[in-house]
Amino acid sequence: MTLIEHLEELRRRLLISIAAFLVGMIVGWLFVDRVLGALIRPIGHVVFLAPTEAFFVRLKVAALAGVFVSLPVVLVQIWLFVSVGLTRTERRYTLSLLPVSLVLFVAGALFAFFAILPVGVRFLLSYQTPDLVPMISVAAYTSFATAFVLAFGLVFQLPIVILFLARLGIVTSQSLAAWRRYAVLGIAVASAVLTPGGDLFSMVLMAAPTYLLYEASIWIARFVAPKSVERQQSALGSE
Repeated sequence: MTLIEHLEELRRRLLISIAAFLVGMIVGWLFVDRVLGALIRPIGHVVFLAPTEAFFVRLKVAALAGVFVSLPVVLVQIWLFVSVGLTRTERRYTLSLLPVSLVLFVAGALFAFFAILPVGVRFLLSYQTPDLVPMISVAAYTSFATAFVLAFGLVFQLPIVILFLARLGIVTSQSLAAWRRYAVLGIAVASAVLTPGGDLFSMVLMAAPTYLLYEASIWIARFVAPKSVERQQSALGSE
């Protein structure tokens, strides 16, 4: 393709992705009250502090639902655009990772929503007293909850990243095990950045499953790394 043809192809893929997002957003708007109710359930009730706040929160939730609904279509469009520049082996390998990546992202988001978020909210609200009563706005809470859920979805991509690097021979199970103490530090820093609340308890809630994913990634690297790289690393470790 020429440069103009590449730009035209990119334009077409973007238009399809935007159309899929708008359709997903319309679907999300139809069910926005149910989604918002499920999102608010862990905290009990919230208030809105401005006349437009409730409307814009519904719009935000519908847009977030639109992202989730349209995500498969968007991923397919990205794949169709970039796959022409890949070899047959690269296309086969990348195509096998995309569904796993999507499943892990959804699994991380659901795990955060159903398992971590309720526990974290109950812990944080336990600090209320008769003189310190929580009055949480719907905009503040939905921003906190959605950021928390999306952060877990991203964190659950760690095994895919490790698998990709191990398959290329960039990392091995031995190197990952040797870097364990640095990984713990990196996970702590990432948890502090990604958790929207910024409190220690939320950081621990994210750091603990992330570390377990890192340990699982060591086993993944052991099985998918090229044998020549593994033998070389083993020989270096024995010297």
